[in-house]
Amino acid sequence: MEFINYHDTLRAFPPRRGGTAGGGLATRHDGNYDRKSGFVFLLPYIEQSALANQINAGGVVDTNGNTIFPGGPAGWYGNANWLPWKIQLPFVLCPSDNVPPVTGNNARNSYAFCMGDTLTSAATNSHNSSTYNHRGTFGGSQQVRAIKSMLDGTSNTIVMSERTWGGNLGLNTLTTLGPLAKTVTAIDPNVAASPMICLTHANGPYVGVGQQFKAKFGSIWTDGQAEINGFTTILGPNKISCVVDANVNADSNSGILNASSHHSGGVQCLMGDGSVRFVAENVDTGNTAAPPVTLGQSPYGVWGAMGTIAGGEPAALSN
Repeated sequence: MEFINYHDTLRAFPPRRGGTAGGGLATRHDGNYDRKSGFVFLLPYIEQSALANQINAGGVVDTNGNTIFPGGPAGWYGNANWLPWKIQLPFVLCPSDNVPPVTGNNARNSYAFCMGDTLTSAATNSHNSSTYNHRGTFGGSQQVRAIKSMLDGTSNTIVMSERTWGGNLGLNTLTTLGPLAKTVTAIDPNVAASPMICLTHANGPYVGVGQQFKAKFGSIWTDGQAEINGFTTILGPNKISCVVDANVNADSNSGILNASSHHSGGVQCLMGDGSVRFVAENVDTGNTAAPPVTLGQSPYGVWGAMGTIAGGEPAALSN
């Protein structure tokens, strides 16, 4: 209900990725660099006002002698002296997820913001940019939407879902079978044309041998990058994810980011009316060979329809 409380106060949902811009310093202590995650915006609405006040005050001197600006540093910033980013809040973790205790300067998350069925071309429109033309509740930098935009109905529209922790891995190439495909993100520049290509990078429930992949979801709960805190409604829950470029960090420009969990057979999703709905991993996903659309009904079946706020598919959702 924290989303509803936030919306009732500010008349819109928080941005998935936002905050202040910062002045361009390499140390990144002078602003959020547009990457403060939506979780940080929610803090005052989940009985974490003291932590929100600490972030807004700034003033901490980091180990390099830099003073953190009011509002906090970059969303991905990590420093032993800046405690807010390393506090592990239970509300951003699913009890069923296998997230280890925090050992560094950044805490983690296992919930994600719904970006809908939009898959962009990295060459023209990054899913992290302020111009990202998303069809879900949450988009790129600084973008916000309100309940009044959910023309398909709040009970039909996903706001958040689970995604599984993958270990905060950089680029890897497997020589043997493993890990679970639903916990990682494969590299394939062709998925923007045909999302189903992404599925070829899994071997049953595991990542295929020889496949290049990374696992950045949930690695920094305060960072608003799509790979870290977002998901799309294209291939369905518990499928392997894919991005279009081999960026070693969570900075790939576009991709299919799937909801996932360790629950049996599907994921729990938070809907726009505040209810929680279990969505089976075999939910109808329509034509996953189809490229994304910008208007009208989603080509990705019931799952795609649940991710869009105004695709005109309420009838499909009731089936």
